[in-house]
Amino acid sequence: MNTANADSLFERLEPLLMRVSKPIQYVGGELNARLKDWDSASVRWALMYPDAYEVGLPNQGIQILYEVINERADALAERTYAVWPDLEKLLRENDVPQFTVDSHRPVGAFDVLGISFSTELGYTNMLTALDLAGIPLHAADRDDSHPIVLAGGHAAFNPEPIADFIDAAVLGDGEQVVGAITDVLAAHKAEGSPGGREELLTRLAETGGVYIPRFYDVSYRPDGQIVSVVPNRDRVPARVSKHTVMDLDEWPYPKTPLVPMAESVHERMSVEIFRGCTRGCRFCQAGMITRPVRERSIEGIGKMVEAGLAATGFEEVGLLSLSSADHSEIAPLSKQLADRYEESRVSLSLPSTRVDAFNIDLANEFSRNGRRSGLTFAPEGGSERLRRVINKMVSHEDLINTVTAAYSQGWRQVKLYFMCGLPTETDEDVLEIATMAQDVIRAGRTATGSRDIRATVSIGGFVPKPHTPFQWAAQASPEVVDSRLRKLRAAINADRSLGRNIGMRYHDGEPSLIEGLLSRGDRRVGAVIEQVWRDGGRFDGWSEHFSFARWITAAEAVFAGQSVDVHFFTTRERDADEVLPWDHLDSGLDKQWLWDDWQDALTGYEQDDCRWTPCFDCGVCPTMGTDIQVGPTGKTLLPLATKR
Repeated sequence: MNTANADSLFERLEPLLMRVSKPIQYVGGELNARLKDWDSASVRWALMYPDAYEVGLPNQGIQILYEVINERADALAERTYAVWPDLEKLLRENDVPQFTVDSHRPVGAFDVLGISFSTELGYTNMLTALDLAGIPLHAADRDDSHPIVLAGGHAAFNPEPIADFIDAAVLGDGEQVVGAITDVLAAHKAEGSPGGREELLTRLAETGGVYIPRFYDVSYRPDGQIVSVVPNRDRVPARVSKHTVMDLDEWPYPKTPLVPMAESVHERMSVEIFRGCTRGCRFCQAGMITRPVRERSIEGIGKMVEAGLAATGFEEVGLLSLSSADHSEIAPLSKQLADRYEESRVSLSLPSTRVDAFNIDLANEFSRNGRRSGLTFAPEGGSERLRRVINKMVSHEDLINTVTAAYSQGWRQVKLYFMCGLPTETDEDVLEIATMAQDVIRAGRTATGSRDIRATVSIGGFVPKPHTPFQWAAQASPEVVDSRLRKLRAAINADRSLGRNIGMRYHDGEPSLIEGLLSRGDRRVGAVIEQVWRDGGRFDGWSEHFSFARWITAAEAVFAGQSVDVHFFTTRERDADEVLPWDHLDSGLDKQWLWDDWQDALTGYEQDDCRWTPCFDCGVCPTMGTDIQVGPTGKTLLPLATKR
């Protein structure tokens, strides 16, 4: 049982805040924040997004779990975020531990520290939080007085690199499983905590939906590959399954979104209009691990927008999903929402839009009540050949026709998103990005008769991810990526009359290689993460804090004398029979289907979207006991009652 002192730290913290940048991010008290009586709850969660407040507060996952847990009479949840190095230094000097922003209680006093990882580059921030909280870095060193450290989010689909640091991991949707975990903890406490931490973790493991890394042993071949990952005790399943929420209308969260006290990356209210994607983009982990598609109904979305706006005062609503324009009722939904809020200052927005799902009518609805901002499209690959490899079925002609229509309707700028370093990619594939961008400018000038047309080319380095057809692929080296990006910049600027209207934003290949190390690594990578952290690694997702040399130096030291190195985990191609570090973690996807799709990629074979075609046996629906849930429902949003 956790017996740590739970008193508020604010009196000790407040004097320190005068000496740090953006102190407002640490004070809490946001509109719609929940503050429950500590003694009224039998199970207490500290929820962490392992990045700065401005990035973490808008995170939908944390906000949803925060509400779901706090709606329970027997539980409470508070939030904590990564502290910047200036405050970390002061906390250490003044012996003030990691705290929550809600009641400023020490994180070490909670029963569970739940950390949501959207990206693996947050791992070093987790170690900072654990150390500041007085929680031993290694799970094996914790006792009954310490919180259960639980990882979730997309990166939790391969938690092996952080297996030494976490007690547990959860795969998939969190809305229901946090309740199940709370029930297990509450029952264990009510019984007097028999068997202590070991028994509690065993009870969580035997649910089949909570992964406890220490309950599994990994063995290796002399060449460094994995032989097997097997349970080392009874009551523990051989495979752990992901969680899938099937009726999103039953889970309309967040109902009252948090309104940040400090500037954040998204100043809007967001509604997730559907979850999952079956477009089959082979690079996209998010689309693969969130199958099947589950749509919110048009009525459910309307209620969430109405309630969220009333609760927050935001003037922008983002309709979010992995491919929002694919919602079966996106046209009537956008029109009816625009009609509802036409007399207000509320504007609607979509994230990046697929070229083949975009139409001018839809775009006009989303710009009706707000400013006409730029449009974002994601062709991903520069050439049509490469787009067939990645299953992004967009032709050059389709894109030019789409942007021509947009420019002719009054838009003046578009953003095009690509990746560099994709499997089978050549210099020529990347150089076709320049041709596409220049053709976009030409099309815009022709459509408008104006030279004031802009396009931005944004490029990210490709990282092969677990549970995708590209999980076997060799990652491109930073040298290859950087060389291609230099050639692309030169090609874009070769025609100055066009190049001056084309912006280019890109990340170099070095952070992507480290992300690749962390995304496809196994337990041996944990020592590298710890060494980087001990050497000062913090906020690795921020370019100004990231140090490639620090990671490489740590990896060379840790892997010295071993049969693995950075190349082993990143730029090496895997074969069909290799045991992958995450094979015992079940996303529902059949491994043979993923391998077959990888082989199809190499031949440029395109896979259809199973929402509109017969099932092609990816395995998710029968394995998870789920099914695709799409409309149309034919329902209509009624006008809101007139407010006097």
